[in-house]
Order: sequence, then C-alpha cells, then structure tokens
Amino acid sequence: MSLLCDLQINLNNQFTFFVNQDLISEYSGFLRKMIKQSNKKKKNHKNSRIIIEVEDFPGGSDGFDLVSRFCYGGGISIDVSNVSILHCSSVFLEMTEKLCSSNLLLQTEKFLEGMFYWSWNDIVLCLKSCEQVFLHADSYGLVDKLVFGVLAKIAQNSDMSHVFSSSSPSSSASASSQSPETARNRSDSDKRSTSRSFSCRASNEWWFDDMSILGPKIIEKLIKTLGAHDKNNDSLVLTRFLLHYLKTKVQNKSNNKLEYSGLADTAVQGVVFAAKTAFSCRKMFWVLRVLSGFSISKESRIGLERVIGEMLDQATLDDLLIPAGGKREIGFYDVDLVIRVLKVFVRNTEEDQNLRMRRIGKLIDKYLREISPDQNLKVSKFLEVAESLPDSARDWFDGLYRAIDIYLESHPKLSTEDRTKLCRCLNYKKLTLDTCKQLAKNPKIPPNIAVQALKSQQLSNETLPHSREGNNKVNKIWNASKYLEEKPILVHLKGFEMSEKFEDDLKMNLERKQWNSSEKVCKEKKSEVVSRSVRHGHTHSSSSFPRLC
Repeated sequence: MSLLCDLQINLNNQFTFFVNQDLISEYSGFLRKMIKQSNKKKKNHKNSRIIIEVEDFPGGSDGFDLVSRFCYGGGISIDVSNVSILHCSSVFLEMTEKLCSSNLLLQTEKFLEGMFYWSWNDIVLCLKSCEQVFLHADSYGLVDKLVFGVLAKIAQNSDMSHVFSSSSPSSSASASSQSPETARNRSDSDKRSTSRSFSCRASNEWWFDDMSILGPKIIEKLIKTLGAHDKNNDSLVLTRFLLHYLKTKVQNKSNNKLEYSGLADTAVQGVVFAAKTAFSCRKMFWVLRVLSGFSISKESRIGLERVIGEMLDQATLDDLLIPAGGKREIGFYDVDLVIRVLKVFVRNTEEDQNLRMRRIGKLIDKYLREISPDQNLKVSKFLEVAESLPDSARDWFDGLYRAIDIYLESHPKLSTEDRTKLCRCLNYKKLTLDTCKQLAKNPKIPPNIAVQALKSQQLSNETLPHSREGNNKVNKIWNASKYLEEKPILVHLKGFEMSEKFEDDLKMNLERKQWNSSEKVCKEKKSEVVSRSVRHGHTHSSSSFPRLC
C-alpha cells in the first residue's frame, strides 16, 4: 500500500478521496485532529489506511478537489467564481497561518479585501457562486460582505439615499466608507457596463435584471440588510425590484414557490404602503396576478384586495378576467376574487357617490356577460356577483338581463327552479319596455317570471305620470317642483331663462303668471262696471270708481 494514499476521506456520504495524511495535515487543522482521534481509537499500524468521515463539507467534491490541489502544490487560481467555495472550505478545514505561512484562508481573505475594486458583474457573479455554499458563507460572514459590496455599487450609480435611510447602521457605514474610494478606482469595463444599464432603465432600476439571477436566499439577505423585510418595507424602489424579481420566477416551474413567500409578502407590504400614489388599478391587478403564484399570507392577500376594492371603479373588463389557475372545477375565472373586491368597493363607497356606483354597475354587467358561457359557473356564483351591488348601481337592468339570457343559452339543461332563481336578481321595474317584451317572449324564461315582469311594468307605468321616453319633460306646471326633486334635469320655459337655482326661478315664474292673470281679471271687472254705469245714465269721474285692484 502506497504511503501517498494512506488517508481515505468519505465526503458527505457521497464521494471518496485518497490523500496522504502527513501532507494534508500540514495545511488543515481540522483533518489533523480527525487523524489523531482515529489513530487513538483504532491503534492502527504505521502502514494501515485511516478512514475518516467528513459531513456537510462546503462545495462538495468540487470544493475538496480544489483544496487538495492547493495542498499538493498544484497552483490553483483564485477568482470571483471560486473564491466563495475556497474561502468556506478553508474556514471549515481550519487552514490558518498557525499551520503554515500563506495558507489558503489567508489568500482568500486577501482576495476578498479587494472586493470594492471589482466590477459590478464580478461582484454579482461572486454572490451567485455563494448559493452553492450559502449556509456556510452566511455563517462565516461572507454573504454580508458581498451584499455590502453590491449596495455600495448601487449607491455609486443611483439616487438611492431614500433606500439606504432604512438600512442598518453597519450596512450604511460600510457602503458609505467604501463608495468614494470605489468610485475613483472603478474599472473601465464597469463604467461601460453601468452606462449601458442606464440607457436601458431608469436611474434607480438599472440593476434589476442583473440581480434577478440570484436565488431567493441572497435577495432576502439583501432586503433584510436594508431593514425592509416583511412589514417594514416602505421603499418604492425595493418594492419595484421585488415585483420585477418575482415576475421572472413565477413562470419557472422548477422553482420551489415556498422559498419566495417571504419576498412576496415583503413586496405586498410595499405595494399597500404606496398603492394610492404609485400604482394604478390595472397595475394593482397585475401585482395580484404575479404574487398569487406564490404562497403569500392571508393578511397580505386581504391587504391587496382591500386596495384593489377601493379603486375598483377604475378597472376594466380585462382586469377582472383573472384565471382561476388550478381551480378549474369551480370555473375558468376566479369569480370569488371579484366577489371579494366588489364587496370591499360597496362597503367603502358612500351613498352619494352615484357616478362611481353606476360605473361599477356597467362593468359588472359586462363581466357577467363574459363569464356566463363558462360551464362550471354555478347559478349561486352568478347571483352572488350580481347581487353584490345595490339597485342604485344600475339605472336600468337591461345589461343584467342580457347576461342572464347568455347564461340560460349556455346552460340548456338548467332546471326550472334554477331558471327562476337566476331571475331573482332582476328589478323588473327598471327594465325598459323593449327589454321587458323580449323577456316575456323568451322561451328560456319561466312563464311565471314573464307574468311577474309584465305586471311590474304595468304598475310602473300607472304610477308614473309620464312615459319613460318623455321623462325629460314636465307633465304639469303645478307638479314641476316635486318632479325635479325626483328627476333633476335642465328645463327651459318659454320667455323665461332658468338660473342654476331652478326651484326659486320656477316659483318666481309661477308668481309672475299669477300676477298677469290677476291684472287681466281686474281689467275685465273694471270694464264691466263702466258699461253698467253707462246703461243706467250715471256719470262718475274715473276717480270715483271703486278700487278693484
């Protein structure tokens, strides 16, 4: 048996390495201790092979292969792609200066000291390599050093003062202390890279694409370093970055979505914080689509839906048509989501905001017409959407009737009971005459519903003193004031120009007509008295006539 291979190392229960124990002991304090312990236990002969087990070694076989080359004098080259593994391996194996000069740990530390002179691409690549040894790199402080280096680079080339204001003191100090020196010593390649990035993105977002190649643990470390993790996120820049980052990951089926749940919740907090000033209703629906692909908390989901519900009248039909994802058995679209945000809107909308309510009424009628052909849409869900709005949200129920007609056409096997139940959301008094006639002739509508609709239409016509087609005209002058209270419109009376205070002007006009009428009566009575006096032969001066007016 060769003395050059008298040590067998079983690495992580997967790999086996054969090395010389004397040689490896000169560089590794950890392996030296293991060899001594093994010799005491087994009392091996001088030429027998020692077998030791090494578990949880950083970098696995690749890492140990680099270390063994270094020990055998192979002359390894330290660069940004392997320094993370070499540093973690040298710390794990205790390759310090106590054993030999210029040991591996010292060389990796010297290389990392020049981190703030690296280019932007180099430091991002080094952070990426940390993912292979993240637990060790994090516990040894390497991840923190690299994150501070990244933040310093971002600070050099962006107006990020409002982001760094929420960071921890140590991170701010590291970034600020290194930034001037780094700025003076930046390489030309890094300047060109930064210039290209700025031409493609806004000044605060040029780094988004590059950082998106990193894993969730690294990004979470960066967010925590800035003190913006979970509920403490009040930075719009970080929120936009998280949304950009999560958008690139949501379509990757190989990713474990649970790893991104913390980042998703942090993004939600930032969106909710700045929603009303930084996000439109359409953008909010986009955020909801992206983040729903991750396991966000119930609190985060409720927060997003609350913000969307408060501005729902700004939405379009496309915004509401959100696929149900894996819940196809309950329908193609996520109707439950629309019901929840709709209830938020109704709960937060004042009664006097009729314009907003009518706008959402038209939108929901369009939505119902769009989802009605879905074979998995139940009658109960249709009604829940339709009845979420009060009657005041619809001037006319014609649009809702058309949605019902489409639903009945798409579900021909519906029972009479379900057909009757479906029509309960209609207000027959708010159907136009033409629509009511269509309903009565519709063979899909149960006969009792058609009779009820026609009866309500007849009662409505008997109650109103004017037809629906002429509801912009006054029927009688004496009832004009009451009519205007119910139906405020602009009316012009002949010979009289109406002011904004309609009721006052109307009273004035009525008083003028009464006065003209009184004058006419007075003149007629005066003429009658004069003619009667002439017939009886009486002569009186005009002043002796009785004062009639």
